[in-house]
Amino acid sequence: MSPFEVTRTLPADATTAALRADVLAGLTSEPKALPPKWFYDARGSELFERITQLPEYYPTRAEAEILRDRAADIAAASGARTLVELGSGSSEKTRHLLRALPELACYVPVDVSESALAQAGEALLAEHPELRVHALVADFTAPLDLPDTPGPRLFVFLGGTIGNLLPAERTAFLKAVRGRLEPGDALLIGTDLVKDEATLVAAYDDAQGVTAAFNKNVLAVMNRELGADFDPDEFDHIARWVPDGEWIEMRLRARTDLTVKIPALDLAVTFAAGEEMRTEVSTKFRHETVRDELAAVDLDLKEWWTDAAGRFALSLSAAV
Repeated sequence: MSPFEVTRTLPADATTAALRADVLAGLTSEPKALPPKWFYDARGSELFERITQLPEYYPTRAEAEILRDRAADIAAASGARTLVELGSGSSEKTRHLLRALPELACYVPVDVSESALAQAGEALLAEHPELRVHALVADFTAPLDLPDTPGPRLFVFLGGTIGNLLPAERTAFLKAVRGRLEPGDALLIGTDLVKDEATLVAAYDDAQGVTAAFNKNVLAVMNRELGADFDPDEFDHIARWVPDGEWIEMRLRARTDLTVKIPALDLAVTFAAGEEMRTEVSTKFRHETVRDELAAVDLDLKEWWTDAAGRFALSLSAAV
């Protein structure tokens, strides 16, 4: 058996079809909204890597600190022989866990980008030649056909990505993962924590304007893939703290009255001056919030680790 396998569960045209569906639904709704996954073409991924290095953007560094300092504790608590990572990307932070799991036999990264999976797989096998890597080209929010791997399994969802899901979406996601867990399996989730508004807003509205460029990249994606005629200069980047939901919203605000044509959808979309389109929600959590949301889908919070400054948390849970 090859140490590196790739299984594609997404049809070749799945990404284009999903983009068309999301844009049609999002730009004809009131208020207008798009899911944040459409930031991440090659340019968007490059911009996000720059964001993670900005002084204002603490989540990536805080999570990496926990993984570095607590990897042995996570390994001891899970005893995992298989690591399943949802939305794995470059698998960079996961390396701390891979090094700390002495009994690990298989790593199953799940991502929509086959090129990202292949690049990460090659790098991991160079470091862990004994490891079996079975990559899945799939949408982690959809039902997954996981390979047959030894247990116990540790499911990992890092980066605070769970915060990009609205409450009902989080419940559906957690319920689906709970349905995958077998006796002895565990779930490790990264969550950004509630803190002062100034720190939160700055993390999504940096002084260099990198996050603004990242936000506007969704317009470039629609222009390229759907033939739209968005002018990024006609929109302002907005980052706002929403106390009621305890989340940051990123929005794009139209500077003037304008109409955008999207030929691939045979659609013309009007924006009034000052009208905002939501492009991301990033929920911030508290210990009790995480505990209660896990309990609602029959998951029991077993361990809770934060970075030294208490900005970010990793939680380990198991089926009740």
